[in-house]
Amino acid sequence: MTRLYVHPLPVRVWHWVNAFGFVALILTGLQIRYRVFDALPLKAVIDVHNKIGFLLIANYGIWLVYYLFSDRICVYHPELSPRAQYRAMLRQLIYYGYGLFKGRPNPHQVGIYRKFNPLQSMTYQIVMILLVPLELYTGVVLWDLQRFAGTVDLLGGPRVVSSLHVALCGVFVVFLFVHVYLTTLGHTALEHVKAMLTGYEEVEDAAAQAPPAQTPAASLS
Repeated sequence: MTRLYVHPLPVRVWHWVNAFGFVALILTGLQIRYRVFDALPLKAVIDVHNKIGFLLIANYGIWLVYYLFSDRICVYHPELSPRAQYRAMLRQLIYYGYGLFKGRPNPHQVGIYRKFNPLQSMTYQIVMILLVPLELYTGVVLWDLQRFAGTVDLLGGPRVVSSLHVALCGVFVVFLFVHVYLTTLGHTALEHVKAMLTGYEEVEDAAAQAPPAQTPAASLS
């Protein structure tokens, strides 16, 4: 086994702030939408929800700046050949649905510049580049409907914006459960959680850990 520094400090800070922040948004959002706990004052819950939302907007900025100006951005790059990418995704799906339960080895070997398997890289691109910004933006719009009246009208009215915001929340709830489940698939159930605290992953093979040739040489790690 070899220990690799896969998760730099800025990524770990962003990850944990994002994780606890989104859980808090989901819980307060449920209270705002469905009044789960009648004893809690609605105004205070809305205020907490909004403050956490703006914290996560700033946190998203940390993630974006770090990856835009670091060679670690290549961890999100899919295979440039669509055929090769789809084959790799299919292999990973077969592993998760069958090979894992038969004790087969994971077809993806974690590396410093290959942190995500093909399914993860594609999923995280959709989540981080499309869904998270859309959720945060609709949240800002709902925070001040009068200030963003033009956007509200363009999207079809407050009900449509609110429904989109809640629907995206549902997607993140599903994503959260899948994400937590996948963290248990390491050599031990808590191995990946520990790695996100220390930055180090234990891998079988440390070969080919150099960054791809097209990525910049500088790193913020």
